[in-house]
Amino acid sequence: MTNPLTARWTTPFDLPPFAEIEDAHFAPAVEQTLAEGRDRIAQIATNPEPPTFANTIDALELADDDLGRVLSVFFFQTSVDSTPTREALQRDFSPLLSAYGSDIMLNADLFARIDALWQQRDALDLTDEQARVLELRHRSFVRSGAALEGADRERLRLIDARLSELSTRFGQNLLADERDWLLDLTEDDLIGLPDFVRDGARAAGEERGKAGPVLTLSRSILVPFLQFSPRRDLRRTAYEAWTGRGAFGGDTDNRAIAAEMLALRAERSALLGYDSYSDYRLETEMAKTPQAVRDLLMQVWTPARAAALADAEVLERMLHADGIDGPLEPWDWRYYAEKRRMAEHDLDEAQVKPYLRLENMIGAAQDCAHRLFGLEFAPLDVPLHHSDAMAWDVTRDGEHVAVLICDYFARGGKRSGAWCSALRSQRKLGGDVRPLVVNVCNFAKPPEGQPALLSYDDARTLFHEFGHALHQMLSDVTYEMISGTSVPRDFVELPSQLYEHWLEVPEVLKTHALHAETGAPMPQEMLDRVLGAATFDMGFNTVEYIGSALVDLEFHAGPPPADPMQKQAEVLEALGMPRAIRMRHATPHFSHVFAGGYASAYYSYMWSEVMDADAFDAFGETGDPFDPATARRLEEHVLSAGHSREAEALYTAFRGRLPGVEALLKGRGLAA
Repeated sequence: MTNPLTARWTTPFDLPPFAEIEDAHFAPAVEQTLAEGRDRIAQIATNPEPPTFANTIDALELADDDLGRVLSVFFFQTSVDSTPTREALQRDFSPLLSAYGSDIMLNADLFARIDALWQQRDALDLTDEQARVLELRHRSFVRSGAALEGADRERLRLIDARLSELSTRFGQNLLADERDWLLDLTEDDLIGLPDFVRDGARAAGEERGKAGPVLTLSRSILVPFLQFSPRRDLRRTAYEAWTGRGAFGGDTDNRAIAAEMLALRAERSALLGYDSYSDYRLETEMAKTPQAVRDLLMQVWTPARAAALADAEVLERMLHADGIDGPLEPWDWRYYAEKRRMAEHDLDEAQVKPYLRLENMIGAAQDCAHRLFGLEFAPLDVPLHHSDAMAWDVTRDGEHVAVLICDYFARGGKRSGAWCSALRSQRKLGGDVRPLVVNVCNFAKPPEGQPALLSYDDARTLFHEFGHALHQMLSDVTYEMISGTSVPRDFVELPSQLYEHWLEVPEVLKTHALHAETGAPMPQEMLDRVLGAATFDMGFNTVEYIGSALVDLEFHAGPPPADPMQKQAEVLEALGMPRAIRMRHATPHFSHVFAGGYASAYYSYMWSEVMDADAFDAFGETGDPFDPATARRLEEHVLSAGHSREAEALYTAFRGRLPGVEALLKGRGLAA
């Protein structure tokens, strides 16, 4: 029978034929396309003709297209709908893919051809983009060990294979903890909660096959519970489960995995001649050095900690006023912060959420993209991976630009958090390939027949991921390896965090923040309160983030810790971490670092925030948040350019200079 993964797709826009794909198709498709990829790589490496850019670099760029197509579907489906079968396949594929990657990067004949081109690059008459691709390709081979010999090469291969296996296990363990934990609630346990929190707990119970409401580890349910539940005992149970993911003991415990991964990363970087993994990792980022990262984070840490400590005193007085002795605990912070926000800003999230209907916030993000970049979004009626998902044909001036797929609701088997990925990235080599871009979130799904209502933070997350999607959709380069979000980690968050600012533009909320039942616009006085509270509790938010970023950095900037949990505690103690705040991502569930691409680079959100605050000021300086000339510069030098130049050069071309930290501190309400 024909395997739909390897057959020619005849679907609209060459979308994956989701309705035809079964789990049984993945293994034979991976086996076939791996073999085909190996054959093509061997042909390039052993080509008797002298190396040219076309027969080596261009050929390498296209060598494993078919494998990439299969894997993009597989890894997408495992992230949004994991099952025991798919998890087993992922474990099976991990060593195969690691071996395939190592065989390419450690292929001496292939590297000899690339190195020969690199040595004669000035005589090749390359375009600027070709020169950039050659530079990055050569650098990636060297950093992957192509110049190593003998036992060092083989040890590197073994390390890479083991890291791939451990990363897969870390992510699957975390998903299992998030999927399996729940707390049965009674209707009495829901007393004092807003309707949207009650509805979310009941819907979660139905989704889990329970007769009554439940609390799960889905952030969209758990965090509102921590904000509103007057039951301190239940808040503690929920909070400790949320922060204890990956450390429950048993087969899903991630602590030993984290320790082994840190040791292997340190060994790997030493083999390649670096003092530490951070030195290796940051070499190709904007930050360049661990000290540069520390300097930035500590500039923000000091005022953020001071603000958090002042806030903690206020919240602890509120705790004592409720007749509770003892110190403010981490499971108390959100509850009393929410009470304080209501008192000081007269802002009740339960009153705001009806104005932030999901469909309207999608419309707001799309409308901003139209006003800034001329994009149009037409709904598509096509088979997708899940009934919750939706898709749009994105066009400009009548020309197809991309397909955008969005999957917004939390469900069992779906990875937590929010992200943007591409089922296919933009490129021009071999024909004009338009991207298939995916935005994924984990908002609470409403009961049948009721509208999906977002918190303001949820709406901000939607805009954030939409900014990543714009980076993918507006990409305009020849080579996929520099397309879209294929940029340094501390630059990739610039478009996403920048796009969040348009949610704060008053006219956007006036137009799109319409009451879910009445259709009435958000009252001006409520709009003023929402925007006025934008920096509320920013000390807490900043401290929990920087704590995580500095732990990540110190894990990788020196000798690997034998006990990561002890090292985590030492770093936080040295910082003076406020007692009632914990790091946003404790080591056992720090998937950014141990199951994602952010090892030694979690700082990058703040590095990018320095730029995004300054970049939005570029619009503010014109007096128009939708200024056409500024939007054109942003698209030309950032959104369409991918990694065609160094990030510093791209930002400077847009803004005329690199920014300082002042705009970030002002934007977070932390400026002196």
